Amino acid sequence: MKRVVITGISAITALGNCWDSFKVALEKGENAVVNMPEWRKVSGLNTNLAAPVPLYQTPKHYKRKQIRSMGKVSIMATQVTEEALTQAGLLGSERLTSGDIGISYGSCMGSPEPIPAFGDLLKDNNMDGLTATSYIKMMAHTTPVNVGIFFGLKGRTITTSSACTSSSQGLGYAYEAIKFGKQKAMVAGGAEELCLSSVAVFDTLFATSLKNELPNTTPRPFDNKRDGLVIGEGACTFILEDLEYAQARGATILAELVGFGTNADGKHVTQPTAETMERAMRLALDDAQLSPEDIGYVNAHGTSTEKGDIAESLATHSIFGEIPISSLKSYLGHTLGACGAIEAWASINMMTDNWFAPTLNLESIDSDCAPLDYIQGQARTLKTNYVMSNNFAFGGINTSLIFKRWQGL
Repeated sequence: MKRVVITGISAITALGNCWDSFKVALEKGENAVVNMPEWRKVSGLNTNLAAPVPLYQTPKHYKRKQIRSMGKVSIMATQVTEEALTQAGLLGSERLTSGDIGISYGSCMGSPEPIPAFGDLLKDNNMDGLTATSYIKMMAHTTPVNVGIFFGLKGRTITTSSACTSSSQGLGYAYEAIKFGKQKAMVAGGAEELCLSSVAVFDTLFATSLKNELPNTTPRPFDNKRDGLVIGEGACTFILEDLEYAQARGATILAELVGFGTNADGKHVTQPTAETMERAMRLALDDAQLSPEDIGYVNAHGTSTEKGDIAESLATHSIFGEIPISSLKSYLGHTLGACGAIEAWASINMMTDNWFAPTLNLESIDSDCAPLDYIQGQARTLKTNYVMSNNFAFGGINTSLIFKRWQGL
């Protein structure tokens, strides 16, 4: 079995694109949730809240021919991948096109831009809005395919389009590809662009927050006054490598990915099951050959929905007891296909800094949630060598990742 290390990470988030600016926002207790006035005209839509990436622009050095098959979600994924490859010292390297490096990447869906044209085709028999790249922009595997072509990756391509676990499965399957010797390195992660259709999905389930005039007060995971989630957007790429491969080329190692667990509830499309959530975490612990006592912090999926928060807290407590835990969705909203990678990136940085952010807006813990050590109010100074990051998705798909502080061999 190969050890899997991280040599590059980059993110685009609604609170900044580098850890320093992101952490400043966490320290200030600021979230990225805003009111979207243009959504008020949508008949039947209850929420007007979102957490968009402010003023995002396509990098100027990307040529039109390079990105003509990309929507915003693929462009963001390409940008963070370029930055992560640069940090890893692999950008422009012949290694990228050798076949030794693959990609495992996901999003809930592709870009929504071409969808109306396909609707016109089906409804009105009108193809006027369709182009040769319409499908490529909106297909489920638009991010791994476009990123892979942009950088000439010739290793395996793994598409992970599994709703809220898209990027955590992307990381997990990349880890397994390296661990079992199938690839020397992998580009891994996920991205999501803000789309009204995604908001409508949760709105029809009565799962969105309605605090439209008080965006800074929501979402509020695990709080007894929570009223639902807020949709966000972003992207995050990890560069994962076989330890020996990374060391042989003199790469700087940021952290180690030591455990991954994933499973399915096999029960209901949208109602979470605590027992199988717990099983996913235990699978990750078994994979890492760790005991629950080794984990010093859990980054919660923490969507701010009643059934999700309760089930997750019960599952976590069953394994760890009163472990320190917080949810970053209280700052960023739910970034869907990007959340697993973004939250893993933040968890690794918090572990490195021995500083863990509280759950924002968590004032009064729901009595139906398990008695965990919820970090609230102020950040927690805490030194640990292992953190766990969990995500749970539509379809009852569960993921758990464990990261280790890099201390050399």
